[in-house]
Amino acid sequence: MDAVLIAGAGPTGLALAIHLALHDVPVRVIDDAAAPATTSRALGLQPRGVEVLERIGALGDLPQRSQSFLDMSYNEGPRTVLRLHVGQAVADQPKQALLISQAEVEGALRQRLAELGGTVEWGTRLIAAQQDGTSVTATVQTADSAEHHLETHWLIGCDGAHSTVRKLAGIGFPGRKLLERLLMVDVRARWPFDKNGSTTWMDAGHMLSVTALPDDTWRVFTEPPPDLPDQLSDSEITDRVLSEFSRRSGVSLDTVTDIRWASEFRIHRRLADAYRRGRILLAGDAAHIQSPTGGQGQNTGLGDAENLAWKLVLVARGRADQRLLDTYEGERRPLARNVLRATSTAVGIMLPHTPWKRLVRDKVVLPVVRLPAIQRRLWLAASQLGINYRGGPLAPTSHRWMPGLHPGDRMPDLACRRLDGGETTLHAAISGSWVVLAADPRTAARHAEAAAAQLGADLVIALTPVEPDSRDVVLIRPDGHIGWRDRPAPDKLTAWLTQVLRPA
Repeated sequence: MDAVLIAGAGPTGLALAIHLALHDVPVRVIDDAAAPATTSRALGLQPRGVEVLERIGALGDLPQRSQSFLDMSYNEGPRTVLRLHVGQAVADQPKQALLISQAEVEGALRQRLAELGGTVEWGTRLIAAQQDGTSVTATVQTADSAEHHLETHWLIGCDGAHSTVRKLAGIGFPGRKLLERLLMVDVRARWPFDKNGSTTWMDAGHMLSVTALPDDTWRVFTEPPPDLPDQLSDSEITDRVLSEFSRRSGVSLDTVTDIRWASEFRIHRRLADAYRRGRILLAGDAAHIQSPTGGQGQNTGLGDAENLAWKLVLVARGRADQRLLDTYEGERRPLARNVLRATSTAVGIMLPHTPWKRLVRDKVVLPVVRLPAIQRRLWLAASQLGINYRGGPLAPTSHRWMPGLHPGDRMPDLACRRLDGGETTLHAAISGSWVVLAADPRTAARHAEAAAAQLGADLVIALTPVEPDSRDVVLIRPDGHIGWRDRPAPDKLTAWLTQVLRPA
């Protein structure tokens, strides 16, 4: 019996599988698609997502194949009313956002999973799931229509907005539409736009946007009129999008040489009522969907995977009570709610459908957003590097306005030494492990020994900072967040871990 069955081989499911495989937790990944996707609506990998991939060894050459700096122009007719310099505003940060297709990210994740001996079972559709107190029996149908029963301790739904796992678990998915409909095409053409940028037309309350992709390829999408018939063919979508593009931009279609993809979709804001129902859990788009504004969807899913993974590892190894898994929802669902609220607000502000809302946008919002300091704050928020779990189930005494680094905060990267004197960085050393950070090797070793007694020796690493700035000992979780921080006291560290892993 596999410890974990993951339905869905998108970024969330693949990242979760890699985390588990790194710690020898038996995992099986299924997907009802016949083969990996070659196209994708998602294009952005935020700095937090970059960190997650780096920690599991899946980043590879994605930065070299991506764009890190992007100019986003917003137009009303022929007039540019706002220009955002993505990347430039936060160029001093250690990690940059990457503009790259989700299909490319998934390819890098599949390669890493294969290196660890894992694979994806394509053409395998989940059709039923029953659970009891010890396991889940999942019924799947393969491409030859044969049905098979799979036994697993945990079933994780990473199967997207229309999640079968979520429906089988009986978990609600309330929400609303943000945009009724969008049409999109990827075309190859020689167009006179910035190849490191995007241009969006907002006039008449109906958006049209064009974004540069590699190899003279452009992504164009638009909000069509409400009376447009449903179920358009690819050619009808292409004709509609390109004619609207030419009309709004004034650019000829003569240089279009290839239509690479056509699609239509709707943008919803939805949040699952729960992330766990017994031995069934949800992650990624199965748990939350939002506007693509700010490139938050894929990155929030990767954060879900990393948060859930370290908890599953401890439960699967018998090191933690399964109640630890309840803290996954307690930490990640409030974050998803905030992301949904922020992205929905951005859509409402930038794409108003009433004259008074357009007036507020043009006279109040846009002048403020033009300020470099405001752009920096916006992109730091979008980066997800400021995410914290203060006040959550594992950091209940860390309050929002407390200065400094406290339990629940993301620990910044810093130069460190291992106990053997070898140099590394904190984030490079984590790689799915817990890190004990102390000012001197002896203190680090004592606390690492205490942590290893609770977590397992292979999951704990002891480091000392190259330039210590505190006497505190810090225990850093596998997702890069501070778990415990205090003056040297191995017994206090043991007590905290006992409460987290096996609460009374």
